[in-house]
Amino acid sequence: MNRKLLVFLLFLVFMVFIWSGIHPRDRFTWFLEVLPVLIGLSILAATYRRFKFTGLIYLFIAAHMILLMVGGHYTYAQVPLFNWIRDTFDLTRNHYDRVGHFAQGFVPALIAREILLRLSPFRKGPGLFFMVLSICLSVSAFYELLEWWVAVATGTAAEAFLGTQGDVWDTQWDMFLALCGAVAALTLFSKLHDWHLDRIKIKD
Repeated sequence: MNRKLLVFLLFLVFMVFIWSGIHPRDRFTWFLEVLPVLIGLSILAATYRRFKFTGLIYLFIAAHMILLMVGGHYTYAQVPLFNWIRDTFDLTRNHYDRVGHFAQGFVPALIAREILLRLSPFRKGPGLFFMVLSICLSVSAFYELLEWWVAVATGTAAEAFLGTQGDVWDTQWDMFLALCGAVAALTLFSKLHDWHLDRIKIKD
């Protein structure tokens, strides 16, 4: 892993974090959306000496964190660019939330793939593919449960966090898009990921 790249990604995430916390549209929603970023950074920092991901994984993790923080700043239903897309193409909703849930499957799929290939008996093949998809669906389903629990505990304060925008099938869409993201990541980036993993083996 290129240390300069890692420092740059940390700096970028930190700067977006600071920006996202300046006058967010809804402070409670901002906290809920950036909390996974803070937890993720803490886990990465705590495990860094024992397990370093490939540069590709750190790049995708940083991108996902930025996506979460942008959604936290505006709320997912009010991201300006996607409001413009909604209005320009006469869509029924702001689709930034859909992008977020696609990423919720895409990035964890590559993280899970790397952990399984490096720390478990799993090897490349259908079994690995199925296990990664199962993990991603589990993560997505657990996140939907968290949204439900927060909504029950806080009532209307969690409406922006839920981001359903009146869609009764929002939960199902969220999990489906996470599955699509996981399939896309494994289909499009497995070979590139393998190349990064091979570089680690060469260095070792």
